[in-house]
Amino acid sequence: MKKILLSLGILLLVVALVVVTRTLMHTPQSPQPGADTVTVEVPLDADIVAQHLSEAIRFPTVSHQRASDFEPEVFEDFIQWVENTYPEVNQAMQRERPGLYSLLYRWQGRNAALKPILITGHYDVVPVIPGTEALWEQPPFAGNIIDGVIWGRGALDDKSAVIAQLEAATLLLKQGYQPERTVYFSFGHDEEIGGSEGAASVTRSLQQQGVQLAWSLDEGSFLFKGMLPGVEPLMAAVNVAEKGSVTLNIVAKAAGGHSSMPPKQTAVGILAEDITRLEQHPIPGGLTGLSGQMFDTASRYMPFSYRMLFANRWLFDSVIDEQLSSLPFGNAMLRTTTAPTMLSASVKVNVLPIKAVATVNFRIHPRDTVQGVFDYVKSVVENDHVEVQLPAGSGRPASRISDWQSEGYGVIERGIRDIYGDVVVTPGLMIAGSDSRHYGQIADNAFRFNPMMVTSGDLTGFHGTNEKISVDNLAQGTRTYARIIQLGSAI
Repeated sequence: MKKILLSLGILLLVVALVVVTRTLMHTPQSPQPGADTVTVEVPLDADIVAQHLSEAIRFPTVSHQRASDFEPEVFEDFIQWVENTYPEVNQAMQRERPGLYSLLYRWQGRNAALKPILITGHYDVVPVIPGTEALWEQPPFAGNIIDGVIWGRGALDDKSAVIAQLEAATLLLKQGYQPERTVYFSFGHDEEIGGSEGAASVTRSLQQQGVQLAWSLDEGSFLFKGMLPGVEPLMAAVNVAEKGSVTLNIVAKAAGGHSSMPPKQTAVGILAEDITRLEQHPIPGGLTGLSGQMFDTASRYMPFSYRMLFANRWLFDSVIDEQLSSLPFGNAMLRTTTAPTMLSASVKVNVLPIKAVATVNFRIHPRDTVQGVFDYVKSVVENDHVEVQLPAGSGRPASRISDWQSEGYGVIERGIRDIYGDVVVTPGLMIAGSDSRHYGQIADNAFRFNPMMVTSGDLTGFHGTNEKISVDNLAQGTRTYARIIQLGSAI
């Protein structure tokens, strides 16, 4: 027995030494060659940039789900405002209007042999949720600037990026800058409803011209402050892929009748059990590939206890999975997510339904497929009383994963560090959708990142209430776009 205990003690000691050694070695990696933490000065008038965003917000360029609600005159007014406000851009660059209301600018480079790049954003916004108007501290389309903060729909998603890009281009043009590589700017008008007329038309136009982009930069993640436990520096997650999406109908069937004589279980009860089973058995995931890379980078800046877990995943992988799965953000990074969103059943309160339907939306991780998700859900819930339906034409696969070792990623990383200094830059996964689903078709690599800072308190503004951005934050984003354009178009 003593020998067994001694052997066990030695084994535990060895394991402890391995765990501690690996943790001590799990430290921040050096920046990419050529990167540094000495910031670059990009002078600009932050108040003018803020005023221009304020003016842009006053155009209620809302993308409604119903085409009949579209207000073309508002979009025309915004386009005219862009022309009047940014004369340097409109004089120095060629402009097209693919999809009628989207804008495509071409800033011709000196070297036609170099593949061009695309910097893009969208100027349409989501509607204000009916009934929430009174919850806004400032009117959502007034563009008020109060105590250094710009309020209104589009302040974060995504007019701030459009204005920052136009301001950055104007700044460079006034300095007499001429790119070596051609730079395109695209400003979509219907991203919030899929970009099927805007970004899709821009993509077709460029395809017809034989344009293949070296890389594109669209909206996506931001610089996060305090979003991950223990990560003190700002963290910039440059999304190199975005999730796909598929919506399935879970249909439960039962005998109908009068509600005064219900059976032991109705179609609603059957459906409720199956939805619960689906939520309790999420699609398998894991900290691999892109997700693993992101947390491997970020965890190096965490306190010792967190670093110990991530540095020794061979021992603590199940603990990490459990902890991350309990957080909405962490769970979305690990797997294809499951979200029941709509329910329907009886047409009358005293009528037992013969059919109850749950609509469930899945955001597809790059490791999964539309068919794979459909097959998995069927294996979990389908039986004699329940059918899983995939509506015709439903489903969009996840994007391909762009190369985070590529030149374009390095340009974006360098641009971020040049303006913000010592920042944790990591490849990330976009859990929502963007116009890059279209632009990525003609780009060697498609990246998704907004160079502004957000905190957890800002997240409710996205498609919610009290959307806002500080004047200083917008100015830093403008400087970063200018630096990225300089670096990306000079090589």
